[in-house]
Amino acid sequence: MEIRTLDLDYGMPRTIAAYLVRSGSDVALIESGPDSTWPHLVGALARAGVAPAEVRAVLVTHIHLDHAGAAWRLAREGATVHVHPRGAAHLADPSRLLASARRIYRERMDAMWGTLEPIPKERLRTTEDGGTVSVGSLAIRVLETPGHAVHHNAYLVDGAAFTGDVGGVAIGAGPVLPPTPPPDIDLPAWRASLARLRAARPDALYPTHFDRFDAVDEYLDELEGELEVWAEWVRARLHEGRDEAAIVPLFEAWLEERLAARGVAGEELAAYRLALPFAMNVTGLVRYWRTAGSGESPAQGAGRTGGG
Repeated sequence: MEIRTLDLDYGMPRTIAAYLVRSGSDVALIESGPDSTWPHLVGALARAGVAPAEVRAVLVTHIHLDHAGAAWRLAREGATVHVHPRGAAHLADPSRLLASARRIYRERMDAMWGTLEPIPKERLRTTEDGGTVSVGSLAIRVLETPGHAVHHNAYLVDGAAFTGDVGGVAIGAGPVLPPTPPPDIDLPAWRASLARLRAARPDALYPTHFDRFDAVDEYLDELEGELEVWAEWVRARLHEGRDEAAIVPLFEAWLEERLAARGVAGEELAAYRLALPFAMNVTGLVRYWRTAGSGESPAQGAGRTGGG
């Protein structure tokens, strides 16, 4: 079996990946990337000796546009698209997903993400937690992993875990960061998903942002620690009486300082900004603390890692 990282070159290299999983003539993709990077996906497939029509299955970790935005094009080429049950309706009828994204990105929408077209129901399959997606000789196990999104899966095949965004963002030699956009951030669910990933005992992690990591326990520990630090930092600013608009510039400065301390600057910093826009992380955590997270005690919310 072969796993190949396909760099979709989203504005710059090493920000968004799709993963080619192949055994002989049996070809699957984990993630499709956004519609705007479709030409890069086609080119990366060609360099691997694969035409889009040869991709038999696409397994998206969740329906956010940077992960599933080009799935409709692969379905049009004949692939079956596998998606969490709570995300399938939005791929069959993407009108609400598009409208929501357009409200956020406005005139930048088309350049950033392209578009979505409906995937015919006969080309969609919903996943089952613990079930297996069979693609010829490939057997890909489904692991439901909410926390970043309610419609999130990880996928396991031959010791490899494809972790989407619940597995964080790690670019180059930089740190592992937790993408926390609205509306579904759920800290207890995220912790439970990380525990499930640990229990699966993969040999390597493949986050969508970006590429393979072999030190699995250290990686997941770093991610969970950073998630707790971010959440507690935002919570503390809310307790000071600040609103989201006031928190955003403080968070951006605080995070850039943390990244600088790890040697992240220049193109690597720009790649992190592309992969997880800093302001949206505040929005997701503010929403969490004002709704589902309002009942968490400090020990539940951030007691394991201390302050940041």
